[in-house]
Amino acid sequence: MSAYTLNGKVALVTGGGTGLGLGGAKRLVEAGAFVYIVGRRQSVLDEAIKKLGANVRAIVADVSKKEDMVRVAATICAEKGKLDIIFSNAGYYKGAKLEDVTEEYFDAIVNVNLKGQMFTVQAMLPIMNDGGSIILTSSMTAFIGLPEYTGYAATKAAVIGMAKVWTTELKSRKIRVNVISPGAIPTEGYETVQGMTPEQVKEFAEKCAAEIPVGRVGRAEEIGDSVVFLGSDASSFINGVNLVVDGGQTQVYAGNL
Repeated sequence: MSAYTLNGKVALVTGGGTGLGLGGAKRLVEAGAFVYIVGRRQSVLDEAIKKLGANVRAIVADVSKKEDMVRVAATICAEKGKLDIIFSNAGYYKGAKLEDVTEEYFDAIVNVNLKGQMFTVQAMLPIMNDGGSIILTSSMTAFIGLPEYTGYAATKAAVIGMAKVWTTELKSRKIRVNVISPGAIPTEGYETVQGMTPEQVKEFAEKCAAEIPVGRVGRAEEIGDSVVFLGSDASSFINGVNLVVDGGQTQVYAGNL
């Protein structure tokens, strides 16, 4: 249960059917917000609704298509008349070696991770309340040089740059823009997108845990806790930051642990 209250707030979570998005939606609902979750597959969204319970509405849309996000904004406006919080989380993170990167692969990464966040925010601005909170999802891979993640790291670094610009552009409306960069948090995507077996996911988590000061990998709900905090009045003086939520992994030299 959240320590912060979002009663009366309306939130949007992209990629809200699974993983970090579902964890974020769960915590937002628990904090009292009405939450719209967006995803590309109706069946996945239906399952998410069962897990989230009341005060949630699912909309099928592709964040990489501007017209889809304009439609989402129109739906939210018609039903609630406003939007207070955006958790722009939808992402694509399949790795590839530099020599194996194709145009199709790179376009897929950019379309979701960069265009998706750009047009989600752009489409929602007309219905967003002044004083609202925008939270973008980056990744610790933006600044650690993880092999085989050229496209992913590039888009996630660009997200941090966009947030800094939007922080100044939206100053007159007192809309805050912050970024969350998650660390190692195993989700369904490790199997469905990365193609890892359950055993490989377990081995990966154990390897990462040895490099993380808190001694374990993270949980999707812990990203949700950060989303609630950044969406609440408790973070009213926090703006333009990149909050790294990784258990300290990127802040220390792992060989010392």
